[in-house]
Amino acid sequence: MAILERRDSNAVAYITMNAPDRLNALSDEMLSALQTTFDSLHDDRSVRAVVISGAGKAFCAGHDLKQMTDSRKAKDGGAAAFKDLFDRCATFMQSVQKIPQPVIAKVHGIATAAGCQLVASCDLAIATEDARFGVNGVNIGLFCSTPMVALSRNIHSKRAFEMLVTGEFMQAFEAKEAGLINRVVREADLDTSTQALAELIAAKLGSAVKTGKTAYYQQIQMPLEQAYAYTGNVMVENMLNVDTKEGIAAFIEKRDPNWSQD
Repeated sequence: MAILERRDSNAVAYITMNAPDRLNALSDEMLSALQTTFDSLHDDRSVRAVVISGAGKAFCAGHDLKQMTDSRKAKDGGAAAFKDLFDRCATFMQSVQKIPQPVIAKVHGIATAAGCQLVASCDLAIATEDARFGVNGVNIGLFCSTPMVALSRNIHSKRAFEMLVTGEFMQAFEAKEAGLINRVVREADLDTSTQALAELIAAKLGSAVKTGKTAYYQQIQMPLEQAYAYTGNVMVENMLNVDTKEGIAAFIEKRDPNWSQD
């Protein structure tokens, strides 16, 4: 049984973390499989949207604590192994935002610690009504410092810090209000709602979405004046795209665009 499964349909790649017995923990094997898959998606023009989900009763329970405990047997107490693990996890989380396709987290059950970090790292997220989100490491004496990076860039400071220092869960509807997820749906509607959003995105001009996603994450780190200067240049480049010219002409002429690119 593969630890990670991929199914492509209608220009959408559906990625499923498939270790339900471990609540899809981000083990060494899972991280490696995820990184390989997302690296392959980067230049895959046949895919215009990505959905990531978890098999079984949870989305993702974070790092594999049993593997981490085994690493303590090393002479350095596991320091080198831990540094390598967190570096690889950080690289993967950044890969989610670096690939050109929008990535949607499809969440049910729990998303905790690095699992919550993964939701926060995705571009969009849809969750069931009973989904719960937490950065609960503090409950076992391990402050979720790396998950904090993504979480604090999604929700406001005091609420993020409260989650980090209390270890309490955030319910789905509050997660939506806080900005961690986009939509809350019934469990019976999770598949169809996620598919509808993914296919809506996949129907757009891929080159425009790629340009926009890259620009979004670049400009958000810039001061206001620099961001406007940067995005102005991005829009000029986008306007010069032959398919953008066709899209504008089609809109004016009230017809469907005939784009040359995927």
